[in-house]
Amino acid sequence: MRKVFPPQMSIGQRDIADIKIDVSSRDDIPIILLGVQHIYTTQPLRDAVFKILEEVVPTKIDAEVTKIVAIDKGRPGMNQWSILVLGSLRVGLNTDYDRILELANQHNTLREMLGLGCFDADKRYRLQTLKDNLKLFTPAIMARISTEVIRAGYQLPDLDIHALIRGRCDSFVLKTNVHFPTDISLLHDAIRILIRTCVKWSLQHALPEWRLHKHNLSKFKRRYRTLQKLNHSTSKNDAIKAAKALEIKQSYQDYIDLAGFYLERTKASLLTLKNDFHIPEVLLTDLSTFSLHAERQIEQIRRRAIQGKTIPHDEKVFSLFQTHTEWISKGKAGVPVELGLRVCIMEDHQGFILHSQVMQKTTDDKVAVPMVKATQAKFLRFNACSFDKGFHSPANQTDLKALLEQVVLPKKGKLSKADQNREYAAEFKQAKKQHSAVESAINALEVHGLDKCLDHGIEAFERYVGLAVLSRNIQKLGTIKRDMDRLRLFNGQQKLVA
Repeated sequence: MRKVFPPQMSIGQRDIADIKIDVSSRDDIPIILLGVQHIYTTQPLRDAVFKILEEVVPTKIDAEVTKIVAIDKGRPGMNQWSILVLGSLRVGLNTDYDRILELANQHNTLREMLGLGCFDADKRYRLQTLKDNLKLFTPAIMARISTEVIRAGYQLPDLDIHALIRGRCDSFVLKTNVHFPTDISLLHDAIRILIRTCVKWSLQHALPEWRLHKHNLSKFKRRYRTLQKLNHSTSKNDAIKAAKALEIKQSYQDYIDLAGFYLERTKASLLTLKNDFHIPEVLLTDLSTFSLHAERQIEQIRRRAIQGKTIPHDEKVFSLFQTHTEWISKGKAGVPVELGLRVCIMEDHQGFILHSQVMQKTTDDKVAVPMVKATQAKFLRFNACSFDKGFHSPANQTDLKALLEQVVLPKKGKLSKADQNREYAAEFKQAKKQHSAVESAINALEVHGLDKCLDHGIEAFERYVGLAVLSRNIQKLGTIKRDMDRLRLFNGQQKLVA
């Protein structure tokens, strides 16, 4: 049975409560370690967090009975406590698995925090073990741990968790790891993957017509590069402009014709693998999926570049690998467009992130009420919140007033006399000024991991956001703990001087 943390200490292992962490350091690692150390050394908090961590169990799919079965033994070398510590560091340091692996194997203080002693020098983590175990956390589990961390954070400076909690709600764009999309580049991606996948299968089953795959890839890329360099003529001579337009249209036609040729060859290979070699369809998912992508892009290029039609926005795909990517234009100066997904956060006045939500195919005005309700489910005394104009809608004004004692939601457009009286009130204006502090929380999240999501898929995207919020709250807990320790050391030095 997987244990959250071994209850019995081994020879050479140091108690986590006795680990010395340098509170004078300005690096992020000591702050995060102070936060996780406080989780372990505070008995009520540790019990609550460990109870949640017990639910982190690896699963496998039983193909015969088509159900999910829990694995009792777990993956080697990782308990839930180690997953929590290393996961918080990975996003909190805004780094990749390789650096976390190096820290886990070489950083002495971190290894002590993981429960490794001086006689565990030969204990080394592996990269794949790290990746597999960090994927076990779900957004729901991390949100529950984060709630317990926030409650513990309120108790450190003697704040009353049952007192009125005020929040600030705002959204930002978390970028996905994609290149700038054009219809010809997306078609190039699809054909490139199809050819390379067919080549892998041909090495096992001797598929015909893929012997010259390197030449085929090079030939298709040359057509792609030619299209990239073509520009419409700016000449005042109509004949020259018409000739150039015809040349561009012919280049597009040659490009999609060649793509169609490789696509038909891929479909023939796909049928051969299914019918002659009896390969299960689940193993041919990439060929089927990217064939559909290629067909869509060929049709869209034909409609746009050759027939002169406009492609509706809802028909466009902005990445073949991160299909959840959205084209977002928030009107920021110098940032005409961002590729990713909106993330909405609810921050309190202490700097903790009370709740977060990934906004897939939705806008700010659609999440205002759900964000408040979700936050109130965690913190019953959450009764005041500020928003910016992007969250305004007549329904939100009414619904939020029924949920909160104080709502700071500026109205768009021209204000009526009643709206002027409401928004020009001293209390409203003061809260509106304080709302801009949420940008500091957003910046802190972006600096500590939420600038670009390097994980693949929407599930990994949501998990990455949840882990970043948890890591930020642990870091905030560590910051409070560090400041208290610094003050205690300073007071001690003052007494010695006196």
